[in-house]
Amino acid sequence: METKIKICGLRRPEDIAYVNEFLPDYIGFIFFPKSKRYVTNEEAKKLKNFLNPEIKAVGVFVNEEIDKIITLCKDGIIDIIQLHGDENTEYINLLKEKLRELGLEQKISIMKAFRVKGKQDIEAALKLQNQTDYLLLDAYGKEAYGGTGETFRHELIPKDMPPYFLAGGIGVDNVVEIIVKMHPFAVDLSSGVETNGFKDKEKIKKIIEMVRSIKEEEHE
Repeated sequence: METKIKICGLRRPEDIAYVNEFLPDYIGFIFFPKSKRYVTNEEAKKLKNFLNPEIKAVGVFVNEEIDKIITLCKDGIIDIIQLHGDENTEYINLLKEKLRELGLEQKISIMKAFRVKGKQDIEAALKLQNQTDYLLLDAYGKEAYGGTGETFRHELIPKDMPPYFLAGGIGVDNVVEIIVKMHPFAVDLSSGVETNGFKDKEKIKKIIEMVRSIKEEEHE
């Protein structure tokens, strides 16, 4: 199966132009105010209006109030909710209940991210796999919830891991090797496709070409 591609942290009209040209499977808007890639609801709405509808928009949240997430879902700004903080079972169940009340449970998917420092973080992810549509494994950062550009020990991921998004320090130098070795459902890129803190058109183009050129037998 061809590995999916997510380009996260879009915040400028030119970022949207880049992804519309090269068509990753997913893009991410970050709604965490402490992130340098933060966008407001209004900014995200304007960007989504220009996004090719073939590309799914992911909203990235860190311990956010559920009603704020629901507003973005109702307004059609995001297609997938990515929980990148300390959200627990109770939080996810309440979020799903709110989506059900609005008839959005079939339209909006939920992804739970885990920052991996050790085996216990993988175990925590597996415990929540049946409550979410996707799992995301990212590098642990003491001062940040994501987008650190750091990798983690991929050998911690079991061979029978259910389909997952893999993030953390992935770029043109290692993306092919990581995909061939780890077989993630999707790779999630942010700093790996940036230059001086901004999305780089040529890096986005190159990495999407590299991922899509991996032959089927290499995936197996």
